[in-house]
Amino acid sequence: MVKPTLLVLAAGMGSRYGSLKQMDGVGPNGEAIIDYSVYDAIRAGFGKVVFVIRHSFADDFRSVFNAERFGGRIEVEYVYQELDYLPEGFSVPEGREKPWGTNHAVMMAADAIDTPFAVINADDFYGENAYKVIGDYLSKLDGSKNKYCMVGYEVNKTLSENGTVSRGVCTVNRCGNLTSMVERTKIERNADGVIVFHDLGDDVALEENTPVSMNLFGFTPDYFAYSQEAFKEFLADEATKTNLKAEFFIPLMVNRLIGGGVAKMKVLKTSSQWFGVTYKEDKPQLVAKIEALIEQGVYPRNLWE
Repeated sequence: MVKPTLLVLAAGMGSRYGSLKQMDGVGPNGEAIIDYSVYDAIRAGFGKVVFVIRHSFADDFRSVFNAERFGGRIEVEYVYQELDYLPEGFSVPEGREKPWGTNHAVMMAADAIDTPFAVINADDFYGENAYKVIGDYLSKLDGSKNKYCMVGYEVNKTLSENGTVSRGVCTVNRCGNLTSMVERTKIERNADGVIVFHDLGDDVALEENTPVSMNLFGFTPDYFAYSQEAFKEFLADEATKTNLKAEFFIPLMVNRLIGGGVAKMKVLKTSSQWFGVTYKEDKPQLVAKIEALIEQGVYPRNLWE
């Protein structure tokens, strides 16, 4: 079995959170969410971690998150996402300042990854079981193509008590494969205790166990070539040229491949609770939850000793 790679999307700044939250301490010794992600990946059998970062904070990031910090237990590499990293023949539209999105970030790692790999957000806490589930699946895909996976979280395990959230709501067939993923915004639990989303105008209820994507995907290296071709089409589209905030998201690429019958994506179930810092007010709750996991013996108090 092959050792999969962990691809950490860390190039983005959290606009709502207001700081470089990828480097913000949440553990008892200043550990960041990234530390727990890498720790979980190591014990799930991952052999390498690739960080997608930006040059503007590269020195600070690399001085903290490096192979020495992780005790030499996992290989570490860095790649960069910048606005002008585009295919030959394309240029940044005048006035464009917003990055090109999560799937563009994934594409930056094409030369750094030659094994099945998992993609995560740097600022999401996915939980030990989620890494084990996806690591086990990816370790059996060496040499495979067009067989992808994602970890589907029950929506009730992904809410914030401090405001609405956006989630990719998934439809899954009887074989456990994804058939569609639709981004729903303004999801929350209403005053009656029902989970609803508001982006269609009226409140629409969601079942408590509705599977949603938290951007924990698993791919094989063929995904890079598909993405490169699709990104060229995305850039050439008139809608992209006129919308200076258009982004090339992972779900956009996944829906294209699934809808076109090119690939299948297994939706893996996990017992893990997702934690995140969507709002500043979420941080104390995350710190408390990590402390509880330490008390339960899930993590050591000194993570890297």
